[in-house]
Amino acid sequence: MSKPTLDGKPSRAIIALGTNLGDRALALKRALDALDHLPRSGLGALSAFYETQPRIVEDQPLFLNACAELFTELAPLDLLDGLLAIERAMGRVRLQPKGPRAIDLDLLFYDDQTLDHPRLTLPHPAIAERAFVLVPLCDIAAELEHPVLGVSAQKLLEGCEDAGWVREFEEAPALTLLF
Repeated sequence: MSKPTLDGKPSRAIIALGTNLGDRALALKRALDALDHLPRSGLGALSAFYETQPRIVEDQPLFLNACAELFTELAPLDLLDGLLAIERAMGRVRLQPKGPRAIDLDLLFYDDQTLDHPRLTLPHPAIAERAFVLVPLCDIAAELEHPVLGVSAQKLLEGCEDAGWVREFEEAPALTLLF
């Protein structure tokens, strides 16, 4: 997809997506479609889909993960509210931390901003520890510099000690199946 035509100067946000319930590929596609329809926002680059093993809570189904670039005029907290609304609309129920989920949308980066708010920390504090985030992130923004750590996403991936496996999923992230 191309950058959206927006009235102001859009910010570049990077969103991590994950799911391990139901038709995982369809859930990611629906979430991507919903992201593309957020007010004053539009999708940019999309990573491949990656199947990953559960981390922390290991007794649950395999995850499907991806990353998306979103150009938006929404402020970070307004974007967070939009992400949470998509999660709720797609059936996300928070019963167990790090447990199974219909969809999970995490705001990783918002331009090069840092933010320490009770509702949102930017950049996402656990990026450097998660291969299931760094692999798809490098698909779309390997050169992106972490504004606190001062290194690229590629360098973070090279130094990541996460022992969980990440393998490319055979189904491409095309949005053509959506209504």
